[in-house]
Amino acid sequence: MTDRPNVLWIMADQLRFDYLSCYGHPHLHTPHIDALAARGVRFTNAYVQSPVCGPSRMSAYTGRYVRSHGSTWNGMPLRVGEPTLGDHLRDAGARAVLVGKTHMTADAEGLAWLGIDPTSEIGVRVSQCGFEAFERDDGLHPDSARQNWSAYDDYLVAHGFSSDNPWEDFANSGLDDDGELLSAWLLKNSRLPANVPEEHSETAYMTDRAIDFMTEAQKDGRPWMCHLSYIKPHWPYIVPAPYHDMYNETHIVPPVRSKAEFETDHPLMRAYLEARVCKSFSRDHVREHVIPAYMGLIKQLDDNLGRLFQWMDEAGLSESTIVAFTSDHGDYMGDHWMGDKDFYHEMAVKVPLIIRDPRPEANGTRGTVCDKLVEMIDLAPTFMNALGCPAKPHVIEGRDLTPILHDQQGFSRHYAISEHDYHWSDMARALGQPQEDAHTVMIFDGRWKYIRCEGFRPVLFDLETDPHELVDLGASETAEHVAVGERMAAALLNWARRHHTRITATPQVLDRQKRAAETGILIGFWDEAEYQETTGKAFSDLQPIGRPKASS
Repeated sequence: MTDRPNVLWIMADQLRFDYLSCYGHPHLHTPHIDALAARGVRFTNAYVQSPVCGPSRMSAYTGRYVRSHGSTWNGMPLRVGEPTLGDHLRDAGARAVLVGKTHMTADAEGLAWLGIDPTSEIGVRVSQCGFEAFERDDGLHPDSARQNWSAYDDYLVAHGFSSDNPWEDFANSGLDDDGELLSAWLLKNSRLPANVPEEHSETAYMTDRAIDFMTEAQKDGRPWMCHLSYIKPHWPYIVPAPYHDMYNETHIVPPVRSKAEFETDHPLMRAYLEARVCKSFSRDHVREHVIPAYMGLIKQLDDNLGRLFQWMDEAGLSESTIVAFTSDHGDYMGDHWMGDKDFYHEMAVKVPLIIRDPRPEANGTRGTVCDKLVEMIDLAPTFMNALGCPAKPHVIEGRDLTPILHDQQGFSRHYAISEHDYHWSDMARALGQPQEDAHTVMIFDGRWKYIRCEGFRPVLFDLETDPHELVDLGASETAEHVAVGERMAAALLNWARRHHTRITATPQVLDRQKRAAETGILIGFWDEAEYQETTGKAFSDLQPIGRPKASS
């Protein structure tokens, strides 16, 4: 292999960390993802920077916290000029290619203000989060202004699945016994087989497109990072046969929840429990409909990854390609009486993370498990290092995971941070929270999870004594809990005070500032001797630049 390996970065959407057999699920067997873990490092404490798709992904793509990049919700544009992983890798002569979903929203106002044509090379690059979009596919939202006819729609039509909306009618709908088309946007239809053969489903299609890219990349010759971003197992929860009935009620793990949680007096948590999606998933019959389909989607994903990994082996790419597998967030599935994601329990913000590095330096860590606190923003500097991009600590807030992969010293983290703006939601409306106050942030040190809820008391969990996060200690007056709350609040404040947006302070700029005297900024010097001692130059050697000479 070359000095610079390729990188295949696989991201599933809304995949819980504990719905893989290598993470302990008792009924859902994922042998191909497990095999990847056996050849790499499996992380058990990996956390996303937001429990929502858009901001989580923008953090992954920039290597920066949500507070730093400012894209706080789905559809919130990433501002023009925000550096991304794609930008950094391109500067290093490597390709950064997208196959699948990003949830990126272009900063149309910023582009217009700067006079940048969105269809120009720069405009397209900015609109695609710095990626070269081999194929972008952000999914289906009926009657949404963001919905566009996609390449996948063209593919379905070309294979005989033709309608005004092929994606909805085939990939995201099923047929009842009478042949009636039923949308999977309604949870009651989750157990139906999707109205499309598995080989033409979203997951299979995007796997094929990743193979198409890697085939083309072999001819191109440049090193690359391919972000293969699957849209599933995210809702709508429906999966093609034979995966639709592989699992049933007997395979459903009992929900993690308590009566005390349901009776909480915390205003924000109460508002969450009253939200429609939480009311739905707190019902057993909803879980019994949805979870088997969710498991089927994961099983289908694993099978397609097995097909992809086998192709890579046969194409000779496995030994020259770092493979990273993760998710953008989890899914409550009724745990804690909640549905979807949006808060900070483990099943929402902790994600699977497996990295296989084929380089000899990683031989000592193959098949190992790492319990260090890591964050999604750590992937960007890790990939940058692998592809020969210089470190950029003035921009990147994540920490390079290479020391862990290569069994070296040098990686440490005391806290993981995650943020969420809920101004759009049922909760904000119920509480009358204005946009500026509809904000929560989590800080977790590996034991204590402290959640600041603007306008309300904090939420506090002790995962050592309460690993299922059933007891909220945020209102406890016990001395230990008060002291922990104060310590975590102080740590959060310290994090918030950092220079999160000082991205123009390059090493070159900082060095120039340190050498201000050499550039003629002479402040505080007493005499010629002090100047010479400081700069190493004689004061008499200074040559002021005056009026430019007139051209003859």
